[in-house]
Amino acid sequence: PRRPPREAPPLTHSPARRLLRLRVRIRDVTLSRTLEPSRTSRPPDMKHLTTLLASVAVLAFAPACSKEGASSTANVPTNSPPKAITIWWFQWAPADGLAELGREFQKETGIEVNVEQIPLASYQEKTFLEFGNARSRFDIVIGDSQWIGRGATKGLYLELTDWLPTVVDLKSIHARAAKYLCEYPEGSGKWFAAPCETDAIGLAYRKDWFEDPKEKAAFQAKFGRELKVPDTWEEFRDVATFFQRPAEKRYGCAMPSDRSYDGLTMGVQNLLWSFGGAWHAEGSNQVKGALDTQGTADAIEFFKTLMKLGPNGCERLDYGQVLEAFDNGSTAMLLNYFAFFPGIEKKWGDKVGFAVVPGHGGKRVASLGGQGLSISTKAPKASQDAAKQFIAWFLKRSTQEQWITKPAGFTANAEILASDAFKKATPYNAPFAASVDTMRDFWNVPCFNELLAVTQRYVGMAVDG
Repeated sequence: PRRPPREAPPLTHSPARRLLRLRVRIRDVTLSRTLEPSRTSRPPDMKHLTTLLASVAVLAFAPACSKEGASSTANVPTNSPPKAITIWWFQWAPADGLAELGREFQKETGIEVNVEQIPLASYQEKTFLEFGNARSRFDIVIGDSQWIGRGATKGLYLELTDWLPTVVDLKSIHARAAKYLCEYPEGSGKWFAAPCETDAIGLAYRKDWFEDPKEKAAFQAKFGRELKVPDTWEEFRDVATFFQRPAEKRYGCAMPSDRSYDGLTMGVQNLLWSFGGAWHAEGSNQVKGALDTQGTADAIEFFKTLMKLGPNGCERLDYGQVLEAFDNGSTAMLLNYFAFFPGIEKKWGDKVGFAVVPGHGGKRVASLGGQGLSISTKAPKASQDAAKQFIAWFLKRSTQEQWITKPAGFTANAEILASDAFKKATPYNAPFAASVDTMRDFWNVPCFNELLAVTQRYVGMAVDG
């Protein structure tokens, strides 16, 4: 799964809460009427919705992000090197793989690596509460990509800009992994994390259904073309429509649409960029003119159509429920993170296939997932040094070649991703490598929680309306 389904503790004087009291009229849209709808009010139409999203993003961004400034925390002095380091991550298979690698590191260095797995639902909240202590219980935190702005500007993540190039060739790290998982601001060359788990949304499908002669003939008769893995969102819609047979308990597709944390946002943004929309202008935080566009409206409208082509409750599926809809054998196609795909392949074998997300108008963009390794500024200097030693070891080519053998251990090493050996190792590795080349992320600025909350709310209003 991409991220914990709960928000971090709200920042003081939350801009999102202040928005509920603001009255701002933009392009004849009265913001207060939408933020305080009556029981009989209608959801905003798509044109007003995209304008509203852009306006709210501007309002949320300005107060929460204009006073950024990294605070400094003194390291606790110690004269003896640590015998162990602690890493926090959430509870899932890649964390088990990292613990296995940690035992190899201990054999080489004598430094024990304790990987503590926090339940997914409470991971983000527990992490940022822990940063409130004088000494964090973790030395390394594997944080979501969207946390990096907060970690960097609030003095929680140790800056690695000068040190990291001394232990790894930065050019060996895939450019998009560096940009979204490690650098803040994006593309600035200032590093606050090293890549750990790289991930993106991909497509899994029932290969046996697609290759069934009767299904192929029926699809040909209905659509006048061959039944195949969809390359465009229009083809995806047609295939999902074809397999949507509720009376037979067979369904077309399942994809993230949950209203808690970021599910709906991650689902929609697979279409957003390919239809010509964007959360903000490339290379800046400019929202107007990027988000309030026809492309954004078209993407949301198309997503609304796809949401109806799934099992009961498909309008509000979290990542685990999306997986369950496919794993129970009832659904033709799934859109979810590649980190889930090893388990799917293990269960279904050659009955399933894997592919990149569809595109539109020649554009294809996958929602980014994954996390980076960040060193806590609340750890003693000796522990920080040991953490650096582990990160340097983890980024070695030989260690990364071990990492990719672990369940969902997806690397950011560009040479490995481009190699035939990697692409042929599993049926999902080749589409994963291709997806890394197109992946993009949501906001990762310090106020991302506020931006995410309003996005989830108003996109939800649009697709429910």
